[in-house]
Amino acid sequence: MDKLKAEFSADWPTFDSAAQARVVAGLTSVADWIGSGEFFENPEQAWQPVITAALNNAGFIKPVIRQGLSFADVFFPDDPSKKPREAQSRFIDQVVGPGLYILEAQMGMGKTEAALYAAYQMLVQEKATGIYFALPTQLTSNKIYDRFNAFLHQIVSTETPQHALLLHSGAWLMDTEMGEEGSPGGAWFNHRKRGLLAPFAVGTIDQALMAVMNVKHGFVRAYGLAGKVVILDEVHTYDLYTGTILNALVEFLRQIDCTVIILSATLSQTRRDALLQQSTTSEAYPLITAAPSAERERGLVEIGVPVTENTTVILHSCRKDEPAREEALRRAELGQQVLWIENTIAEAQQTYLDLASRAVEAGCETGLLHSRFTPQHRNRHEQRWVALYGRAGWPQRKQCGRILVGTQVLEQSLDIDADFLVSRFAPTDMLLQRLGRLWRHTDTPRHASAKAECWLLSPSLESALANPGSAFGMSAMVYSPYVLCRSLEVWQAIPSLSLPGDIRPLIDQTYTERAEEGTWATLLHELKNGSRFRSGEQALQSLAKLTLSTGGKTLPEHKAETRYSDRDTHDLLLLRGLRTQDGITYMRLLDGAELTLPHGRHRLSRAQWRQLAVVLNQQLVRVSPAFCPPTIAKSELEKLHLQEVFYLGRPEDDEALLRVAIVSPAGELKTLDGRPAGDKYTLEYSEYLGFRAISKKE
Repeated sequence: MDKLKAEFSADWPTFDSAAQARVVAGLTSVADWIGSGEFFENPEQAWQPVITAALNNAGFIKPVIRQGLSFADVFFPDDPSKKPREAQSRFIDQVVGPGLYILEAQMGMGKTEAALYAAYQMLVQEKATGIYFALPTQLTSNKIYDRFNAFLHQIVSTETPQHALLLHSGAWLMDTEMGEEGSPGGAWFNHRKRGLLAPFAVGTIDQALMAVMNVKHGFVRAYGLAGKVVILDEVHTYDLYTGTILNALVEFLRQIDCTVIILSATLSQTRRDALLQQSTTSEAYPLITAAPSAERERGLVEIGVPVTENTTVILHSCRKDEPAREEALRRAELGQQVLWIENTIAEAQQTYLDLASRAVEAGCETGLLHSRFTPQHRNRHEQRWVALYGRAGWPQRKQCGRILVGTQVLEQSLDIDADFLVSRFAPTDMLLQRLGRLWRHTDTPRHASAKAECWLLSPSLESALANPGSAFGMSAMVYSPYVLCRSLEVWQAIPSLSLPGDIRPLIDQTYTERAEEGTWATLLHELKNGSRFRSGEQALQSLAKLTLSTGGKTLPEHKAETRYSDRDTHDLLLLRGLRTQDGITYMRLLDGAELTLPHGRHRLSRAQWRQLAVVLNQQLVRVSPAFCPPTIAKSELEKLHLQEVFYLGRPEDDEALLRVAIVSPAGELKTLDGRPAGDKYTLEYSEYLGFRAISKKE
């Protein structure tokens, strides 16, 4: 210890706050990981000369930011006359340093560009060290990669090595060296985690939330976020459980000198006040709320932005699915681009099956997007359909009609523009997000028959109050029946909407608290206190606070619940074939490609192991426990040497975190010994439908 003090000519540091201590703990861990890497393996070699190389290989390179770029230079390099919209310009002016900044504006307004340009200004002024862009799901964060990369290529100087640029998906794993913890099979290997340490990264909100949770590597995440611009998109999508953790994250980020930018189209005043930890008064929309850390004692600034143009959307309530299917097919046959959004994956898959064969007969194309595809297939579908329904697809738009079916992933952060929308009924904020994918751009080429219209698959309010489970079906398991009924009460009498003018009134009418009686009171009681089907808000809030406590035992990451609805999902590895012979594991991937895994880490370099891990991570799908194949003893997977490319769990665990299934030629999932992988369900996987669980009672 004395030698360390002498080496650095300093005493042990003192910490001003628990937040500061948490960041330093993360710094210490990362330094230890780098120190355990291949650059320091030879004890006889001097360590000082390789420090820079070790840091560079770990990705810690300070990017060189180009100075003096205008908004057009960054986002419209081919059109220097482009100016930011008024809401964008006003927001950018308000982001003056570390603090909390909220931009509430309609879908398609350009909130992402406003946030990124504000972040650029922070980098230029050296008030931030990087950017972390957090989105609700992996699907939405994957799509932001392209836009973020284009932004980085404009603002980052060519003098900066490629390590500092955002790299797509698993490429970050290929180019960085983080010692044993970051090696294939290590607990920190997954790119969803490690992106936090890169100067620039896009990822899910979950990875950021764990910076304040009592979980392993939580302090490493805290260190990874310190001093950055942290952009939190689609904040309205988080429930009370996640929202409670999010409130703690925002406060923590402010304490560690971050610039926090929150984007939302449909934020309620209650939610805004909770994030700011103080009351707001403005009812304007769009609305900018600024709370710079340097002026925290002076309060916050609320700025309303005038609306110059509203778009009218015609609404039609539909009690049965069949008329909506016929209308979707009719419109597609005319040449329109149709979007159909369901609340569950199973319903989306069934709707796709109901529409696909008839659409093909009519000369129309159909597609399906949800979260239960492997990354390889998900990316392929996403690239195709987001291109067709976005600006890139304008030349092909009138070639034929199309129907794209999907789940909530289609309402979040995707720049898609439909001519006609069909949506399963959902809470008000979700419906508004979905409407943001309808007639999104005024200059999009459309068939002459197209008009801005949405059909809502919704029950009557009377039937919903009498029996919410029957009226809303599977949606009542996804969303609170009370919130669904409050939303339905608002939407049932509306023949059309004016956007963005009606957004704030709709949100307020749905979510303003009120005294309830009769059935309404029963549903509200279930929302607050729970039922046999779901936990109540009070229990969720208490559980969230428990995960934030530092007094108990640190949880392993796989047990960290950042979203109550997503708890205990498992990674399922899907293969066509798997066998071992002569010290080698042979794998046949879903596309038929062969991959070999030698037994013994010494037989490949670290870079080669990383390359294998990246390929195999493309064969994973996340599945809930109810639909998962049986657990496998960790020792069995270790015989296959999968621990070299996957994190299987802690040494003391008997069961592996990873599940493995073989996909038969017919698409049915089998266990490693050839039995059906499901007990109560027939489990299937196909490139076009994704993972399916079909009840054996059907």
